[in-house]
Amino acid sequence: MLTEEAKRRLSQRYGIDAAAGPQKKELNVTGRGAGRMRAMQKNEKPQDTKESLRALLSFLAHEKGLVAAALFCAVAHTVTSLAASYLLRPVMNRFLYHDPAETDLTSRLLSLRTALLFMCGLYLISVVTQYLQSRIMLSVSQRSLRRMRDTLYEKLMTLPVRFFDTHKTGDIMSRFTNDIDMVGEMLNTTLMQIVSGVLTVIGSIILMLYTSPVLGMITLLLTPLLLYVTKLILKYGRAAFRRQTRTLGAMNGYAEEMIGGLRVLKVFTHEGTSAEEFDALCGDYAEAHERAQFISGLIGPVTHQLCNMAYAVTAAVGGFLVVLRNFDIGGLAISLNYTRTFNRPVNEISMQLSTIYSALAGFERIEEILKMEGTEAEVLESADGGRNSGAESADSAAEGNGPSGNTVLRGDIALSRVTFGYVPDIPVLRDISLHARPGEKIALVGSTGAGKTTVTNLLTRFYEIDSGSITIDGRPIESIPLAVLRGNIAMVLQDTHLFTGTVRENIRYGRPGASDDDVVAAAKAASAHYFILRLKDGYDTVLTHDGASLSQGQRQLLGIARAAISHAPILILDEATSSVDTLTEKHIEEGMDALMAGRTTLVIAHRLSTVRTADNILVLEHGRILESGDHRTLLEKGGRYADLYREIAELD
Repeated sequence: MLTEEAKRRLSQRYGIDAAAGPQKKELNVTGRGAGRMRAMQKNEKPQDTKESLRALLSFLAHEKGLVAAALFCAVAHTVTSLAASYLLRPVMNRFLYHDPAETDLTSRLLSLRTALLFMCGLYLISVVTQYLQSRIMLSVSQRSLRRMRDTLYEKLMTLPVRFFDTHKTGDIMSRFTNDIDMVGEMLNTTLMQIVSGVLTVIGSIILMLYTSPVLGMITLLLTPLLLYVTKLILKYGRAAFRRQTRTLGAMNGYAEEMIGGLRVLKVFTHEGTSAEEFDALCGDYAEAHERAQFISGLIGPVTHQLCNMAYAVTAAVGGFLVVLRNFDIGGLAISLNYTRTFNRPVNEISMQLSTIYSALAGFERIEEILKMEGTEAEVLESADGGRNSGAESADSAAEGNGPSGNTVLRGDIALSRVTFGYVPDIPVLRDISLHARPGEKIALVGSTGAGKTTVTNLLTRFYEIDSGSITIDGRPIESIPLAVLRGNIAMVLQDTHLFTGTVRENIRYGRPGASDDDVVAAAKAASAHYFILRLKDGYDTVLTHDGASLSQGQRQLLGIARAAISHAPILILDEATSSVDTLTEKHIEEGMDALMAGRTTLVIAHRLSTVRTADNILVLEHGRILESGDHRTLLEKGGRYADLYREIAELD
């Protein structure tokens, strides 16, 4: 049984009612959790179907030729099917009501053969065009889905880091998989089935009215009732499908988060709690899925019975017309056939509408991201995100003959009265100012949460400042293209991410054009060369699962080597040696001295021994700079830096 705290946590994160049992009680959540729940509940309301369809069809616009061909096949399929059915009338009338004086059985059989061959030809065309229609739409859907995935991925690449801080990876991935798969199911079959169904309905109405206006009107008079009932069911179905897709995303997001933190989960023995919470999310999804499918399942039986009622009334009235008004048997037969033909696509369309609403619910989640304002689209314009251009510029600048254009940064960094907060009205940095001249080493020290890493996040424009200014070489960083800005910055973060690939490829990620000799040199500078040689295949060892086979320290060494191979003039080291032992740290510092030579370096470190050689040390506390100076000056001041230094010395 989930605790009240677990229920509250699930409600805050996913906006669900995690109470056990079929009769759930609404949780009493207040504050920020309540606001999130209200936002989730608000999103469950049906949105603009026409707008979603318009946006979805825009992805099909690139395949106009194929769509036109599919529509032509759909029309041909419908026309030939209806025409072949209509041929039953003259055939039946010819052989049921033939002239008694006509005794030439051979002539009648020849006529029957001709009519049957013609009908077979029409049905053959119908079958072929239906196959071509399905085959063409399969190609259209897969091309459109590929374009949709590409567009969504490119959009994600333009979104700021803040977006990924507030959206779970599993929920984002659910849009690439489940939501797009639902759209694909609709495009593969449902869309063209509805088009064919509509054409069949229109054609059936025309032929029914032509054959017998009375029988045709019976079917037409029952159609509004059929449409009203279908619309009434779908009114509740769409909200149910939206909740189904949202709860599926929440379930996937939770699973991704727990699997990613499996070691922590096991160490603190939270397996049972995690299983219960996941079960609650699964239960919420199961309930939402069951409700959505129940509502959509009502459409088939209800519309089917209404169609049967129309068929029965048509048959009864048609029988009276045959007896009392000399209505021909062939006309009655095809009228009943067209009534069934009319009812079948109406019933199928009603059933397929649930698929459409499910797909639209998924597509709205995709559109939710596509409509977001991207701030980093210009990075995509550079084939490699600007890394090569920045590296080449740095190389040229180091040689003294680099151009003075936009691609060259010398590394003169200035922050002037910068204020910033991740949450509005809660500043993390308050009126921060600093100046790093080209080639200088600036250290940022202070307690956890003082705002040290935030400074580097603003310098790389992962976030935008609230007030103040940041300039590089006298230019506001907002005026520097992101590809150029980040192409001139190399970073070593506290948590190193390694991509699936060889060790060599992971190091070369810092400068794709680097040679194998450059890779080895960078590894030696980072003291990673010798442990790499001990790996199974050395530099060609394939790393998977974020380098899970390596220790945290080894992964960090590869991250340092990745930065070392980059020729960027600005270097950011955020706890770069936090995961290595003291001996390895000394070796790294020797290599880092060569790495930092001639580069503007910002160092964030808790180990104050790593910042002794800094040209300027800034002590941050509560988002403010308390004091600054070199190591000796700050010790002589006897301020906060001296206190930190003594505290660490006592711990050592």
